[in-house]
Amino acid sequence: MKTADIRQRFLDYFAARGHTIVPSTPLVYNDPTLLFVNAGMVPFKPYFTGAEDAPYDRAVSVQKCVRTLDIEEVGKTTRHGTFFQMNGNFSFGDYFKEGAIDYAWELVTGSQADGNYGFDPDKVWVTVYLDDDEAFGLWRKVGIPEERIQRRGLKDNYWHMGIPGPGGPCSEIYIDRGAEHGPDGGPIVDEDRFLEIWNLVFQTEELSAVRAKDDFDVSGPLPAKNIDTGMGLERTAYLLQGVANMYEIDEIFPVISRAAAVAGTRYGADPQADIRLRVVGDHVRSALMLMTDGVTPGNEGRGYVLRRLLRRSIRSMRLLGVHDPVLPELLPVSKDLMSASYSDVISQWPRVSQVAYAEEESFRRTLVAGTQIFDLAAGQARAEHRTDITGDRAFALHDTYGFPIDLTLEMAAEQGLQVDQAGFRKLMQEQKDRAKADARAKKGATVATEAYRTLRADGEVPFLGFTDLTADAKVRGIIADGQLVDRARPGDVVEVVLDQTPFYAEAGGQDADSGLITGDGLSLEVLDVQRPVQGLVVHKVRIADGELVTGAAVTAAVDELARAGACQAHTATHIVNATLRQLLGDSTHQAGSFNKPGYLRFDFNSPGALTPGMKEELEGVANEAIRADHQVTAVELPIAEARALGAQAMFGEKYGDVVRMVELAGPWSRELCGGTHVERTSQIGLLSLMGESSVGSGLRRVEAFVSADAFAHLARERALVAGLADLLKVQPDQLNDRVARLIAQVKAAEKEIAAFRSRELLSDVPALVAAATPVGNYELVSRHLPDVAGDDLRSLAIEVRNAFGTRPGVVALVGGSEKPVLIVATTDAARTLGAKAGALVGVGAVALGGRGGGRDDLAQGGGSDAAAAPAALTAISAALAG
Repeated sequence: MKTADIRQRFLDYFAARGHTIVPSTPLVYNDPTLLFVNAGMVPFKPYFTGAEDAPYDRAVSVQKCVRTLDIEEVGKTTRHGTFFQMNGNFSFGDYFKEGAIDYAWELVTGSQADGNYGFDPDKVWVTVYLDDDEAFGLWRKVGIPEERIQRRGLKDNYWHMGIPGPGGPCSEIYIDRGAEHGPDGGPIVDEDRFLEIWNLVFQTEELSAVRAKDDFDVSGPLPAKNIDTGMGLERTAYLLQGVANMYEIDEIFPVISRAAAVAGTRYGADPQADIRLRVVGDHVRSALMLMTDGVTPGNEGRGYVLRRLLRRSIRSMRLLGVHDPVLPELLPVSKDLMSASYSDVISQWPRVSQVAYAEEESFRRTLVAGTQIFDLAAGQARAEHRTDITGDRAFALHDTYGFPIDLTLEMAAEQGLQVDQAGFRKLMQEQKDRAKADARAKKGATVATEAYRTLRADGEVPFLGFTDLTADAKVRGIIADGQLVDRARPGDVVEVVLDQTPFYAEAGGQDADSGLITGDGLSLEVLDVQRPVQGLVVHKVRIADGELVTGAAVTAAVDELARAGACQAHTATHIVNATLRQLLGDSTHQAGSFNKPGYLRFDFNSPGALTPGMKEELEGVANEAIRADHQVTAVELPIAEARALGAQAMFGEKYGDVVRMVELAGPWSRELCGGTHVERTSQIGLLSLMGESSVGSGLRRVEAFVSADAFAHLARERALVAGLADLLKVQPDQLNDRVARLIAQVKAAEKEIAAFRSRELLSDVPALVAAATPVGNYELVSRHLPDVAGDDLRSLAIEVRNAFGTRPGVVALVGGSEKPVLIVATTDAARTLGAKAGALVGVGAVALGGRGGGRDDLAQGGGSDAAAAPAALTAISAALAG
């Protein structure tokens, strides 16, 4: 049975039993506590916590998930995978234990001919919570004998989210794989032989504090009993397909087969090679799905996870003997496999493949630089008569330079050296502990929603701001320091909930409205507006005059001028989005935005910077759309209809069945958007592009002024041009030529001055060598010479090196006042001890924010941060010291 068929059977089974099919959300989800969606219930969390009303009583989904905490175990076990799909059925106050157990039993053991999975009932084991006699009895009722029902404690059979919220006992379904996979005795004895495929969670309790999986406080029962289940699709697939592990299922194994063919090996011939092939199969698929959902490689957060997956894949192939690019061979295979279930894998492929192949090329360059750093470490070890690479040096290679530990081990063995793996693992564990502590801190920082939920229970707060900027309202509630209070006094900063509001809450990239809330002797300055839970608008206010009390009658008035500016900027953002797609193609998509009166910024995926001509065209096309006076319309329609019309949606945003689509110029710009806009594009006036820059690997940002701010920006530039023309006594259209000549004259003068200073420095070469600093086994001359650059700096380094004669000398010079240049030179004696110029330049260039390389005797690098020159020289000294 194909994995896609197993997936569809699950959806069909529950859809036929009154469940609404909910499509998978993207892996990038709007939840501050998560890097990625890591469980099937994540999109339903607001319904379980009560933060939002569930739009259905029953739901079913197959959710894309990513977990990477156990990434080092991938390939070594039968069940660890970074990307996986979670089948889930959910009940929000509808059926409970009996319904969940009956459904699960029928689907698991029912005939395949009838659309079920057809597992042998005699192979099914279940676990229940220690005192859950009801679940025990229900499993007995469907036919499972008592000896195949096992009771377990909080750690195994009680579920919660790790933060305050819903929780409850759970019941897990296991399949006995047979005696060849381990000892008998059920899951409490061996969870490899008895493989869990489905967890049924019976949500019954509200948890007020969560300290650990088995340490929490229960504040009381939930208002409704809910069902949350999760069936591992890949685990179920490898059991139904009769293969040995999840890596051999039909959605992964063809990638492994292709990888084995490229490596000239056979899967199953060598256990160590098999682990590496399984890593490749898993990580290539995971990377594909992350990139499809908008993630790009980077050094932090989601981007770092993706980069690590891609680089571990490439590294594994390298360890199998493949040094040529591998992603063009492997990624298309995974694309063809996953497109059967996810059509966006096809639509996003041009962008995904471009990003992935660029990342592989970047990593190949990293491997070259890392090899140089490794050679330096190995030389240092030999010079000190050691037989190992220290743990901190191996960790620095891994963490700072992106050089995989497996390659460090391999290269060390080739040179007869060992690696302090215990020291490396200790540092890695410390890093993981810091990451886990950060994740816990993020969970702990999640705003307690009890006060918001209490106010939300009184009904949704209507937003009137699409049509009205002033409205009479009543104060529904006041929140101070997370607690509901009855009143607040002048000077207090509190949160206020009204029974209706014209104020726009920050969302969709649009900044919140500002304005005043007034009443009898009362004046509140609105500082911010947010929606902490769906349907509830919360105003952060400073009380200027009067005492604020619950129930007070007030008038809420939005700052009309600021709102008009916000509308201009938001519509202009849509125009920029449409223009970029026109210029760069449909694979370009929005990666973030922010707009406020007079200003917008827009992030988008692109492998490279916009050319000057493209920036000029972007500004020109956008202003043409503004002058065209297009009507801007907003309509509500079913999300399927909006997508069919080509409406653009943001990755990670959550949309309901009915959405608001904003359109201008027909199909040229259609976006799902809940923001405020002008009525016609001519009301924007003008857009003036400020600039374009990089905000990460494969991500670019454009910024622009809008309306009066755009005119002011152009006026400033005009004044600057006029002032320069007057100063240089030329016409404005002659400025370019005049400034170019001046720059050439200045450069010529600087070159002459630098040559003079270089000659002066060359005369001091003996003094520089005499003042060399002993560092480890070497003598080091390191200087920051901002007034010396280019050939003069190189000549000086060579002269100082030559003056060392037969001594182990190293010269490190940083020159240049704006873009720093780093030159490293080494003597024969220094190179014999392991000091290689190319490797040392790589160390220093990282500190300068750049890169470098070269020969062992002479190498050059550079960067963008001249202020980091002392740090670069210190890094080189530290590398020599070991």
